Amino acid sequence: MKKVFFGLLLAAVWAFCGTAVYGASEVPEELQQLYARSAVLMDGDTSRVLFEKEGYQFLPMASTTKVMTCILAVENASGKDVVQVSAYAASMPDVQLNIRQGEEYYLKDLVYSLMLQSHNDSAVAIAEHVGGSVEGFAKMMNEKALEIGCENTHFVTPNGLDASDGGGPHGTTAADLARIMCYAIKNQAFLRITQTRDYSFSDLEGKRHYTLHNANALLDMMDGVLSGKTGFTGAAGYCYVCAVQQEEKTLVVALLACGWPSHKSYKWSDTRKLIGYGLRHYQYRDMGKIPQLGAVTVENGIPADRGWADTAYVNVQVADTRENFRVLMREDEQLRVEKNYSASLQAPVKKGTKVGSLSYYLGDMKLKEYSVVTAGTIEKADYAWCCERVFGKYFHGAV
Repeated sequence: MKKVFFGLLLAAVWAFCGTAVYGASEVPEELQQLYARSAVLMDGDTSRVLFEKEGYQFLPMASTTKVMTCILAVENASGKDVVQVSAYAASMPDVQLNIRQGEEYYLKDLVYSLMLQSHNDSAVAIAEHVGGSVEGFAKMMNEKALEIGCENTHFVTPNGLDASDGGGPHGTTAADLARIMCYAIKNQAFLRITQTRDYSFSDLEGKRHYTLHNANALLDMMDGVLSGKTGFTGAAGYCYVCAVQQEEKTLVVALLACGWPSHKSYKWSDTRKLIGYGLRHYQYRDMGKIPQLGAVTVENGIPADRGWADTAYVNVQVADTRENFRVLMREDEQLRVEKNYSASLQAPVKKGTKVGSLSYYLGDMKLKEYSVVTAGTIEKADYAWCCERVFGKYFHGAV
């Protein structure tokens, strides 16, 4: 009861702070009534933030944690692994599968339990099997978060229950949480698990039988749902992260502190608003023709035609232009192209030598980088060519 009261108090304080930070002129009109304390809409293909409301504030994340738990289990173990339940795993509070100490299950079955109905005991059993201990698994979680590019995330538990350790409290930002989902949906096994509506299994002895139904209600609210995970604790409030694919666009939504009891439905309202905003205002645009880069000078080089010019030149070009590069953009956004290569090279220069890059930016985010290479070969000037040049110019001038 104290946790719920504390959560309600936090919700009121955060709502006040959110109003102070986000004035009506700073966010699109259709997104001014979001309930979530922290929210992010992200392009699932590039992990570019399309909209954020306090999206970089560190907050508790509750059971949305289990997206990371699932992806680590899928990547680091076999679904046929046998997991023996420890006393610690069996002691986890609700929501739980009610597994018992000493029982054995296939890892695959516990992963479905983890993602379909968010069982806390299954999460710990998975963590102990894959990481050797909860602490070992948390280390794996934090290393993976850094690998993905999360800048402000700290994992302590595999199930999202509120906790702290020497590294700080268990939590993330909406931007990092969305980034984790962007990574996870590229794994087909993860998608297959989280899109399953119903799943049944038994322990290895066949004494206990379970039937699970997917708790991600968005599957029945919207077309094109790829994945989603809910969460709630007294400190975190209601949290949610999901990915939706419509009109060839993959949009990811992450919500933190999106209401406390009895506001369980706020997360669905916010999600629909954000997805709708993304579908209406962002369209794919082709990158367009890659610009011609021209030529650069080559110091101490022999001109390609072996003529008597004072300076040698070599053309430079983008190494590979076969890829069809499209960007999800608002109508008022513009790509910025940056050329990063020297205007002068030193001979000798071989064809295909990388000399720099051509980068495409949208705002401050680099979306694409191409290698810039030389289109020809320039030999270094030697004594023989210098003599040839001197005598050639002399006799040419004499004629």
